Amino acid sequence: MRQQRIDGQETPYWPAGPFKIRLPFLHYRFEWPDYFQGLLMCAVDLAAIPLMIELLGMPFEVALAVVMMNGILYLTHHLLGDPVIPGWITPAIPLLMAYCAAFPEGPERVHALIAFQLMLGLFSIFIGASGLAHRVVQLIPQAIKSGIIIGAGIAAVISVFKVGGRFDSFPFTITIAVGIAFYVIFSRHFAKLKATSFIFGAIGKLGIFPIVALAIVVAPVFGEAPWPTIEWGISKPDFTTLWKEYTIFGLGFPPLSMFLTAIPTVLAAYIVLFGDVLQSKAILEEADHARLDEKIDYNPDRAHMIFGARNSVMSIIGPDVAMCGPLWAAMHVVIVERFTQGKKAMDSIFGGAGSFRWGTNTGLLLMPIVTLVQPILGIALALTLLIQGYVSVRIGVMEARSQRDLGIAGVVAAVLATRGAAWAFGVGVVLCILVYGRDFFRGEVDETFVKDMKD
Repeated sequence: MRQQRIDGQETPYWPAGPFKIRLPFLHYRFEWPDYFQGLLMCAVDLAAIPLMIELLGMPFEVALAVVMMNGILYLTHHLLGDPVIPGWITPAIPLLMAYCAAFPEGPERVHALIAFQLMLGLFSIFIGASGLAHRVVQLIPQAIKSGIIIGAGIAAVISVFKVGGRFDSFPFTITIAVGIAFYVIFSRHFAKLKATSFIFGAIGKLGIFPIVALAIVVAPVFGEAPWPTIEWGISKPDFTTLWKEYTIFGLGFPPLSMFLTAIPTVLAAYIVLFGDVLQSKAILEEADHARLDEKIDYNPDRAHMIFGARNSVMSIIGPDVAMCGPLWAAMHVVIVERFTQGKKAMDSIFGGAGSFRWGTNTGLLLMPIVTLVQPILGIALALTLLIQGYVSVRIGVMEARSQRDLGIAGVVAAVLATRGAAWAFGVGVVLCILVYGRDFFRGEVDETFVKDMKD
């Protein structure tokens, strides 16, 4: 029998140190609308497969095994008390791919990925357990933070539009899909339509799924992908090959030098990742004010320990190019919006977040869904990268506090997108010393500039 929540308090849980264990049906109501949405939106999770095929030469079934294990670990967030929809560290994907591509394809490149992801995971666990998250980020000058986030966005766009990139493979489909996606997600005109029309409102709540569904039809029409060949049954991930050829069980542990060379890229990825943590907190605080019947406890330190553990575990059993991030922003906003509509719409935020991720895991098991989206996974990935590129550049520019900050950030971003994280940090440090001198950490705050940016 499900434990009932007293209005104004948290959803019932079992205490476990910093974690709060909640199970479906026992602690929260299972939300079937979010489950069925997750069942379809597993298409976006599957978009990580082309990345692993491209970077590591993984067969499809091996990459599917990585996606499925990552999917299982997505569940740990809501089960342990973190009321979010977790996802990839999307803006950092091009940075990681560029870093790993500097190593020869084969065991050495896999070792580079393992070392990076393990370091990122252990670092996140450490600062989460010690409560140092805010202090770590404060030690990095604002101009460098702005440049890293902008550079990650630029790198995402470059990865799609570079010569021989995904745009060259799917020019018409990407143009149509991205055009519609930007209109639906970012347009003021469509925002007004959502507010006045039930149909447009329903489309808006589905995130990028309608666009992915459209690509399934558009790509074959333009001859850029074959029509799906639907297969029935349960999907068949290849765990044996994964563990023999792509993990420490078959390749051994990476050399120490791999961990040292990964440090700049780990720091760059963490800056991007921390932005997602702040975004999670802001979205949930708004929801907490809208729904007084459920107290929402979002703890950044607990979130760090959970996604840090996910990265650490995946680095051992299935290194993942998409990484294990704290937030899938698009779907988190969709779930929270439904939560704010009242108790009848969604009893608990944990019910919405948990049911959605139970749904995506179910979808990954079903061959009809996997084979339906398989031909357009590269398009789904390009769509995700371009949307994230837009958001990253916008957020990165907002991080700058003066015109000098923005100038330094522009140089750092360009270096990051072309030469990698180590060069970007080095250039950023030198520029901050030359421009700000003794005010290296404090930088400059131009109140007029900041006000104009907010306006």
